[in-house]
Amino acid sequence: MYGIPPRTKNECARPTIAYARVYSYDQESDLVRQVALLESFCAANGWTYEVVQDLGSGLNYHKKGLRLLIKRICQGEIERLVITHKDRLLRFGSELVFSLCEAFETEVVIINQGETPSIEEELAQDVLEIITVFSARLYGSRSHKTQKLTEALQAAAKDL
Repeated sequence: MYGIPPRTKNECARPTIAYARVYSYDQESDLVRQVALLESFCAANGWTYEVVQDLGSGLNYHKKGLRLLIKRICQGEIERLVITHKDRLLRFGSELVFSLCEAFETEVVIINQGETPSIEEELAQDVLEIITVFSARLYGSRSHKTQKLTEALQAAAKDL
Protein backbone atom coordinates (compact mmCIF):
# COMPACT_ATOMS: atom_id res chain seq x y z
CA MET A 1 0.00 0.00 0.00
CA TYR A 2 1.08 3.51 -0.76
CA GLY A 3 0.01 6.83 0.66
CA ILE A 4 -1.47 8.08 3.87
CA PRO A 5 -3.13 5.80 6.44
CA PRO A 6 -6.94 5.72 6.32
CA ARG A 7 -8.84 8.54 8.00
CA THR A 8 -10.79 8.03 11.18
CA LYS A 9 -14.57 7.61 11.06
CA ASN A 10 -15.05 11.11 12.49
CA GLU A 11 -13.53 12.71 9.41
CA CYS A 12 -15.66 13.38 6.34
CA ALA A 13 -16.39 10.27 4.30
CA ARG A 14 -14.84 10.26 0.86
CA PRO A 15 -15.48 7.37 -1.53
CA THR A 16 -13.05 4.71 -2.56
CA ILE A 17 -12.42 4.58 -6.31
CA ALA A 18 -11.87 1.15 -7.85
CA TYR A 19 -10.09 1.68 -11.18
CA ALA A 20 -10.19 -0.97 -13.93
CA ARG A 21 -8.61 -0.79 -17.38
CA VAL A 22 -8.08 -3.10 -20.34
CA TYR A 23 -6.33 -2.44 -23.63
CA SER A 24 -9.05 -3.29 -26.16
CA TYR A 25 -12.63 -4.39 -26.74
CA ASP A 26 -11.30 -7.93 -27.21
CA GLN A 27 -10.54 -7.98 -23.48
CA GLU A 28 -14.07 -7.11 -22.35
CA SER A 29 -14.34 -10.36 -20.35
CA ASP A 30 -11.11 -9.42 -18.55
CA LEU A 31 -12.62 -6.04 -17.70
CA VAL A 32 -15.73 -7.73 -16.27
CA ARG A 33 -13.55 -10.02 -14.10
CA GLN A 34 -11.40 -7.08 -13.00
CA VAL A 35 -14.45 -5.04 -11.96
CA ALA A 36 -15.95 -8.01 -10.09
CA LEU A 37 -12.70 -8.51 -8.15
CA LEU A 38 -12.49 -4.81 -7.28
CA GLU A 39 -16.14 -4.69 -6.18
CA SER A 40 -15.75 -7.80 -4.02
CA PHE A 41 -12.59 -6.45 -2.41
CA CYS A 42 -14.12 -3.04 -1.64
CA ALA A 43 -17.36 -4.55 -0.33
CA ALA A 44 -15.46 -7.04 1.87
CA ASN A 45 -13.62 -4.10 3.45
CA GLY A 46 -16.88 -2.20 3.99
CA TRP A 47 -15.86 0.76 1.86
CA THR A 48 -18.23 3.08 0.02
CA TYR A 49 -16.88 2.82 -3.52
CA GLU A 50 -17.31 3.79 -7.13
CA VAL A 51 -15.91 1.92 -10.11
CA VAL A 52 -14.14 3.81 -12.89
CA GLN A 53 -13.49 1.79 -16.06
CA ASP A 54 -11.25 2.64 -18.98
CA LEU A 55 -10.55 1.10 -22.33
CA GLY A 56 -7.19 1.89 -23.87
CA SER A 57 -3.47 1.54 -23.74
CA GLY A 58 -1.47 1.86 -20.55
CA LEU A 59 0.53 4.45 -22.50
CA ASN A 60 -2.51 6.64 -23.19
CA TYR A 61 -2.75 9.48 -20.67
CA HIS A 62 -5.92 10.90 -22.25
CA LYS A 63 -8.36 8.19 -21.20
CA LYS A 64 -11.58 9.70 -19.85
CA GLY A 65 -11.61 7.66 -16.63
CA LEU A 66 -7.94 8.32 -15.86
CA ARG A 67 -8.37 12.06 -16.35
CA LEU A 68 -11.45 12.07 -14.10
CA LEU A 69 -9.56 10.05 -11.49
CA ILE A 70 -6.60 12.45 -11.44
CA LYS A 71 -8.91 15.46 -11.26
CA ARG A 72 -10.81 14.02 -8.30
CA ILE A 73 -7.58 13.07 -6.51
CA CYS A 74 -6.30 16.64 -6.90
CA GLN A 75 -9.60 18.02 -5.57
CA GLY A 76 -9.21 15.87 -2.45
CA GLU A 77 -12.41 13.95 -3.16
CA ILE A 78 -11.08 10.38 -2.94
CA GLU A 79 -10.30 8.43 0.23
CA ARG A 80 -8.50 5.58 -1.49
CA LEU A 81 -7.67 4.21 -4.92
CA VAL A 82 -7.94 0.45 -5.41
CA ILE A 83 -6.42 -1.29 -8.45
CA THR A 84 -5.81 -4.94 -9.25
CA HIS A 85 -2.23 -4.46 -10.51
CA LYS A 86 0.07 -1.45 -10.68
CA ASP A 87 0.11 -1.45 -14.50
CA ARG A 88 -3.70 -1.28 -14.70
CA LEU A 89 -3.38 2.41 -13.90
CA LEU A 90 -0.58 3.30 -16.33
CA ARG A 91 2.24 1.36 -17.90
CA PHE A 92 4.66 4.23 -17.30
CA GLY A 93 4.08 7.01 -14.79
CA SER A 94 1.97 5.29 -12.16
CA GLU A 95 4.44 6.51 -9.52
CA LEU A 96 3.49 10.08 -10.44
CA VAL A 97 -0.18 9.31 -9.76
CA PHE A 98 0.82 7.60 -6.50
CA SER A 99 2.70 10.77 -5.51
CA LEU A 100 -0.44 12.82 -6.19
CA CYS A 101 -2.37 10.39 -4.01
CA GLU A 102 0.11 10.87 -1.19
CA ALA A 103 0.01 14.67 -1.53
CA PHE A 104 -3.81 14.71 -1.43
CA GLU A 105 -4.11 12.07 1.31
CA THR A 106 -5.50 9.33 -0.90
CA GLU A 107 -4.51 5.82 0.12
CA VAL A 108 -3.45 3.47 -2.72
CA VAL A 109 -4.29 -0.22 -2.46
CA ILE A 110 -2.89 -2.67 -5.01
CA ILE A 111 -4.67 -6.01 -4.63
CA ASN A 112 -2.20 -8.23 -6.55
CA GLN A 113 1.27 -6.92 -5.94
CA GLY A 114 2.92 -10.29 -6.47
CA GLU A 115 6.66 -10.65 -6.68
CA THR A 116 8.66 -7.72 -7.94
CA PRO A 117 9.81 -8.57 -11.48
CA SER A 118 13.48 -8.48 -12.30
CA ILE A 119 14.83 -5.52 -14.25
CA GLU A 120 15.07 -7.71 -17.35
CA GLU A 121 11.45 -8.93 -17.00
CA GLU A 122 10.18 -5.41 -16.46
CA LEU A 123 12.13 -4.11 -19.47
CA ALA A 124 10.79 -6.94 -21.66
CA GLN A 125 7.21 -6.13 -20.57
CA ASP A 126 7.75 -2.44 -21.35
CA VAL A 127 9.16 -3.17 -24.81
CA LEU A 128 6.25 -5.52 -25.61
CA GLU A 129 3.75 -2.84 -24.53
CA ILE A 130 5.39 -0.24 -26.77
CA ILE A 131 5.48 -2.63 -29.75
CA THR A 132 1.82 -3.54 -29.19
CA VAL A 133 0.73 0.11 -29.12
CA PHE A 134 2.64 1.07 -32.25
CA SER A 135 1.51 -2.05 -34.12
CA ALA A 136 -2.12 -1.28 -33.27
CA ARG A 137 -1.71 2.30 -34.49
CA LEU A 138 -0.01 1.19 -37.70
CA TYR A 139 -2.55 -1.49 -38.60
CA GLY A 140 -5.43 0.70 -37.42
CA SER A 141 -4.38 3.52 -39.74
CA ARG A 142 -3.95 1.09 -42.61
CA SER A 143 -7.40 -0.39 -42.15
CA HIS A 144 -8.91 3.12 -42.01
CA LYS A 145 -7.18 4.05 -45.28
CA THR A 146 -8.33 0.80 -46.88
CA GLN A 147 -11.90 1.42 -45.74
CA LYS A 148 -11.88 4.96 -47.21
CA LEU A 149 -10.48 3.65 -50.49
CA THR A 150 -13.13 0.92 -50.64
CA GLU A 151 -15.90 3.46 -50.01
CA ALA A 152 -14.53 5.75 -52.73
CA LEU A 153 -14.38 2.87 -55.20
CA GLN A 154 -17.94 1.83 -54.37
CA ALA A 155 -19.15 5.40 -54.87
CA ALA A 156 -17.33 5.60 -58.20
CA ALA A 157 -18.87 2.26 -59.27
CA LYS A 158 -22.35 3.57 -58.50
CA ASP A 159 -21.73 6.66 -60.60
CA LEU A 160 -20.85 4.49 -63.60
